[in-house]
Amino acid sequence: MAKAKIRVVVVDDSALVRSLLSEIINRQSDMECVGAAADPLVAREMIRELNPDVITLDVEMPRMDGLEFLSRLMRLRPMPVVMVSTLTELIHASRPNCLCGRVVFIRSKPMQGQPWYCGDS
Repeated sequence: MAKAKIRVVVVDDSALVRSLLSEIINRQSDMECVGAAADPLVAREMIRELNPDVITLDVEMPRMDGLEFLSRLMRLRPMPVVMVSTLTELIHASRPNCLCGRVVFIRSKPMQGQPWYCGDS
């Protein structure tokens, strides 16, 4: 019996980033991007409808920032989240406040001398 693919929803206000992440995810044999949202309010409805296994989440977005959305999401529907952002210092400063039991932090682009992967909480 074939193992079910990991269902992912991408949340980022950049159409380019949404497209790139969706493409990267869909190239994986064990993953599929089931939805992409430009802001957290759209993402909230997608998560309800599509029931993904994991989401990728940007930090700076219109209507609600990613850290506020993450805090709300973890209270109502805890799930694995991959934070993708260039604002890693902001994320690390906010980690104690964002209820991040299942969050991995990844830079959207590496800064000189620093890795893509920043750690998990």
